[in-house]
Amino acid sequence: MDQAYLRTHPEHLPTFLTHQRIRETPVGGGSVSTASRLTLDDGTSIFAKTWPGGSPPADFYEAEAAGLRWLAEAGAPVPELIAGLPQMLATEWLDEASPTPESAERLGRDLADLHQTGAESFGAPWPGYIGPLPLDNTQDPGPWGRWFAARRLRPFLQRSADRGALTSDDVALLDRLLAALDAYSDPERPSRTHGDLWPGNLLWSASRAYLIDPAAHGAHRETDLAELALFGGAPYLDRILAAYQEVHPLSDGWRARVPLHQLHLLLVHTAAFGASYRSAVATAAEAALRAIG
Repeated sequence: MDQAYLRTHPEHLPTFLTHQRIRETPVGGGSVSTASRLTLDDGTSIFAKTWPGGSPPADFYEAEAAGLRWLAEAGAPVPELIAGLPQMLATEWLDEASPTPESAERLGRDLADLHQTGAESFGAPWPGYIGPLPLDNTQDPGPWGRWFAARRLRPFLQRSADRGALTSDDVALLDRLLAALDAYSDPERPSRTHGDLWPGNLLWSASRAYLIDPAAHGAHRETDLAELALFGGAPYLDRILAAYQEVHPLSDGWRARVPLHQLHLLLVHTAAFGASYRSAVATAAEAALRAIG
């Protein structure tokens, strides 16, 4: 088993793993899947993700594989897909390095180029997932505000409320925001986006940052950029944004809209992980209402 054979016969990878024909070394960083480094007979390595303790949800890894292909078609810096199978996903192995101002600026230009590629609609032509949760990718021509409220906020608001991660006051606040979004006018056309671009989904190499673990779909480009500021923020975020602006300038008022665009991923976290993210959701919702009110 070498990379040349594996690229031609990716469906054989699970069998070789089952029969211990490939050396498997666990690696950290995965909150949903079990991540491993697989060393092949030719001495090269690949990165693999599998579902812990059983079978993944239907289409889980195929959805990520579809997103990686779609982003790669636009020239985005994503790892090469080797196998996107029902039970696992494998990509090229990338050696990590420390971020630099230069690689941050390159990321800004890479994201601008990706977003300028555009998408045929909001959503995507495949079923989606974000983290462990389903993502409604029903394709929709927009407008963006209505789509964002219906497909990216309301489902995760409902899940969060059902598990007790949000209070009744939080739900009422978010309901006001959803109503405002239904009437909100934003002329931005759908962009091809990573869809889950918090800083942990960047892999920094010696020359550039790669986009990993996508929930790719057509969306508002400001959402990708806003998510880069979450959970401590990406390294050299100001350099990323400045380089982006040189290539594909953002509309006036984009800074005030950052909390609005962060709400999707924050609600995913209350839906998946609970009330520890409640205050961040409420703070972002209040700021979002001020921005579009």
